[in-house]
Amino acid sequence: MSQSAVSFQATNETLDLDIHNAARSFAQALAESAEFQAFEQAAGRLQQDEIAQQTIRAYQNKQQSLQMMLMLNAVSPQDQAELERLQKAFLEQPAVAAYLKAQEELNTLCQEAANLLSERIGLSYTAACGPGCC
Repeated sequence: MSQSAVSFQATNETLDLDIHNAARSFAQALAESAEFQAFEQAAGRLQQDEIAQQTIRAYQNKQQSLQMMLMLNAVSPQDQAELERLQKAFLEQPAVAAYLKAQEELNTLCQEAANLLSERIGLSYTAACGPGCC
């Protein structure tokens, strides 16, 4: 192996280590953020809230039973009203509302981080990673 190939390989390994360390630091900072902590706590409370879990399951079961009719836009007014009532019932649960708020705040933080990353690397991070990324 030539001297320049060895030098290139060493530089590449150093760059890989730098990228790995930067990613680890970023993940740690994200995990320590107030937004992530609030999201984790809200998710735990939601998971433990049996009434919220029951209302979510009731909505999901109704939605699943109507899936084909929903796709065909052929749901009866009564079934549509029941589905909307069940959705309202679970969205009104305090644990669900807290979870959705925490999720939105964490999503905002992640979007801001993606924008900053895009600015620093000179590429649109969000466009590069595709829909649903951030």
